[in-house]
Amino acid sequence: MLIKRICFAMMALLILSSAGCGFTLQRSYSIPTALGHLSLSSSDQYSELTRLVRERLRLNSIVVIEAADDVPALRLLHDSLERSTLSLYPTGNVAEYELIYLVEFAVALPGKEAQAFKVDIRRDYLDDPRTALAKSREMELLTKEMRIQAADKILQTLAATEVD
Repeated sequence: MLIKRICFAMMALLILSSAGCGFTLQRSYSIPTALGHLSLSSSDQYSELTRLVRERLRLNSIVVIEAADDVPALRLLHDSLERSTLSLYPTGNVAEYELIYLVEFAVALPGKEAQAFKVDIRRDYLDDPRTALAKSREMELLTKEMRIQAADKILQTLAATEVD
């Protein structure tokens, strides 16, 4: 009987802690049925971001088709990676950067004007010149992670789009 109470208390604690910390299931979006068929356009059809968005659309059962007047359109307008200096070593070398990944995109519904959106993902990046090879690999991984998050935010925006 004591074991059941302990198990119940542990389960309740687990549920309350996961609910209180902002935990949500990832990559499960309720996208409107009007966006079930969508055209996707980008300035670079073979970029990593375009590939990730296309993959996310497919995973959410959205069929990507050719552009037409009566088909909703998602246009990836621009993406860029910027960095700014956050801190310096006493010698004057850069110690820490802030990486900023910016994505501009638009959603156009049939018969309506396109709505423009911006997504920015920010990460801190410590730079140590003594470990240049490891830091370049870390930079690649951070950039990839930022693109994945941007693709997820684009799908979140599609899920929040009001279709009348």
